[in-house]
Amino acid sequence: MLMRRTVLGAIAAAAALATAPYVQAQANSDDGATVIKLWPGEAPGKGKPSGPEHIGREGAALGAVSNVSVPRMKVYRPTNPDGTAVIIMGGGGYFRIQISHEAMPAARWLKAIGVTPIVLYYRLPDDGWSADAPIQDAQRAVRLVRSRAEELGIDPDEIGVMGFSAGGHLAAMTETTYDKEWYQPVDDADTLSSRPDFSALLFPVITLTAPYDTSRTKEELVGDSTDPATLKPYSPELHVTKNTPPTFLAQAEDDPIADPHHSMIMFDALQKAGVPAEMHLFQSGGHGFGLGAPGTLPSAWPRLFTAWAKHNGLMGAPAPKGRDDNAGPIEEDE
Repeated sequence: MLMRRTVLGAIAAAAALATAPYVQAQANSDDGATVIKLWPGEAPGKGKPSGPEHIGREGAALGAVSNVSVPRMKVYRPTNPDGTAVIIMGGGGYFRIQISHEAMPAARWLKAIGVTPIVLYYRLPDDGWSADAPIQDAQRAVRLVRSRAEELGIDPDEIGVMGFSAGGHLAAMTETTYDKEWYQPVDDADTLSSRPDFSALLFPVITLTAPYDTSRTKEELVGDSTDPATLKPYSPELHVTKNTPPTFLAQAEDDPIADPHHSMIMFDALQKAGVPAEMHLFQSGGHGFGLGAPGTLPSAWPRLFTAWAKHNGLMGAPAPKGRDDNAGPIEEDE
């Protein structure tokens, strides 16, 4: 059964400081994206991959990236931008990043509706990096995008995050622990807020605590630890406050990888904190549905997300009070 629940409440606005950011190395990729390195030198934290970056060629790993040694963003500029940017975090259990199956379909859809999609290539604990490395990369990405808002043609107060599966965990960590210093500042961009202005969590892994601590995400971040002091820093539902940005969640009830209680736990925490939030639980759809195959229940989530965002004054003009805008048609994947 499709369930829609909306909670409206007050939210504090993130203020961006006017500073001159360090100019990051960038280049144009063969798919038309602008590639921006996250760090001016060596990335913070310990560890590194033992080999070159790898792209999966078959099965569930097809198009997935691992062995990321140069964390970076790929920015895809729409023809008619609406001023909103979304940093996309593909899933993969923190041992790979689902680029082709999750991140790029979302990027093509967002670009088609005027949103500037930014695909994040973050470091992975399974490749030898510390558990903090992906969070450092995500926090830095928000700051760096905000510092380059004028150049990228976006509003510094309309920067969202969107995460799938383990990427949903990363997006949730980004929106709930933005005020934690995950790394030492490296340039002027790090004087800016790392708080996203909104978040979309798709079939996310959220808590690392029992009885929902069976995910690969938990294994990669903290191993088999059951110590509450070890689990709490990486369980985003425990860090939700009234200042957590508006959040959209969607998951299938028959998800075999991330129990749907992950979304329920996060929604409950958001509701208790008075954060604008909406959750959809689809009767079927499994895990890793991406944008959702045409004709399936999860294929409704992009339209629902767009309507929710507009209702909350995001991604364009807000809808009239008490009514959602029509989100319009969803572009098919290439």
